[in-house]
Amino acid sequence: MYAALIAQGFTKLLRRIWHEAVLRSGMLTFVGIILVLLTMAFGWHEHRRGHFARLKRELKGQPIAVPPQIRPGGQDFITLQRTPIPGGSSPEFLSATLLPGCGMNVLQITALLPDKGEVNLLDSPSVEEAAQIFGGGDRGASAKNAGPTVGGAIEIPWAGQVWGYTGDDKVNVMWHGVRFALPKAADESDRGGVGSAEGGLFWSQASDSVKTHVMPDGGAAQVLFHSGSFDKHWISQTDVTTRVQMSGRAIEMTVTAQNVGTVAEPIGIGWRPKFRILSGERTKESLQMPNSVRVDVPSRLARMPSGKLLPVQGTPYDFTKAGGTQLGNQSLDDTFVHLRPALLDNGPSVELRDPKSNYGLRISAISSTIKAFRVYSPANAQFISIDPQFNFDDPFGREWPKTEDTGMVILQPGDSVQWKIRLEIFSLQMPDPGHL
Repeated sequence: MYAALIAQGFTKLLRRIWHEAVLRSGMLTFVGIILVLLTMAFGWHEHRRGHFARLKRELKGQPIAVPPQIRPGGQDFITLQRTPIPGGSSPEFLSATLLPGCGMNVLQITALLPDKGEVNLLDSPSVEEAAQIFGGGDRGASAKNAGPTVGGAIEIPWAGQVWGYTGDDKVNVMWHGVRFALPKAADESDRGGVGSAEGGLFWSQASDSVKTHVMPDGGAAQVLFHSGSFDKHWISQTDVTTRVQMSGRAIEMTVTAQNVGTVAEPIGIGWRPKFRILSGERTKESLQMPNSVRVDVPSRLARMPSGKLLPVQGTPYDFTKAGGTQLGNQSLDDTFVHLRPALLDNGPSVELRDPKSNYGLRISAISSTIKAFRVYSPANAQFISIDPQFNFDDPFGREWPKTEDTGMVILQPGDSVQWKIRLEIFSLQMPDPGHL
């Protein structure tokens, strides 16, 4: 009986609260309006996404077109993005598109230039085109003929070119009594039984793990590759970890190679981006190089080094002047070595300046193991490729004196080596913070 009286009293109390707090206060009307607005917002959202139209097609029995996934190399691409500074008056990086299914290829970098708006900095195909070039199927299905010249390829276990005797469509190279049979470059023809392999073996590698991080002014991606023996072309087993971190003013790239096999192996690392000449006026583009010497190449057609190193001072290849030297009509396909950084620089650096577009790019070699910058830009091209790399061209060649360190790093089992660079963007009309 007491329980029934308590329950009856509690019910009356709830009715009184509902009457006073909701009906008289107008809260019920307010709640109703909120529900109507939420329903309308949800309906508009679904309408914009095409869900209602899709539902109509389903009810009518019409087939629904599902857009194909864009997966260069059979894996999802990564886009690091950031929001530009409101009212900013200096160039800023906006995004970086990375391809873990294609050896962490840096396919595109976009920037905001105050005088031009958003621009693509690299002379590269679109993601859709990259998927067609590299293949978009299962893991590791990258097209074998795509080559390291597409996008901004990371080069490993060597950078640039190596030469050797050819046979069975392979280039045979000797290192400490061990023979490497490397794939011949796609556009390479035999010259007296000698041919070259180019750009390493990493560009067709698919990743094993991907981690991304959002940061206050950009983001980062870290990708692991169990590269093994690079399809049985290399002597040992190698794990490669790549990391790209982007902020408004700088992009840092780090590549770490670890010998996880049982025998020693040589390793070279590089990165081959092709920067667009946004102004379209290549002759007025300026290049500034660190103090260095140039690798002698007697025949531009053969491109094979002689083993001699030539001074650049007072020659057409002297780009050491502060502020850079205009490219003019000169074709470049040259490697600069024995790099000596400027007094206040963290490492040897190369600057590319586009006066008409009012911006510049600087690549700084952070790792001391980076021994060379290779520069490639034909006179009629609207791009310039700047490749910071460990090794000289043809690092195993007999043309080099035995006392010359050609840049390949020898990794004993368990050892690792790091390649690291910083890419910076700056305005030409404002004080450059990198040289204050």
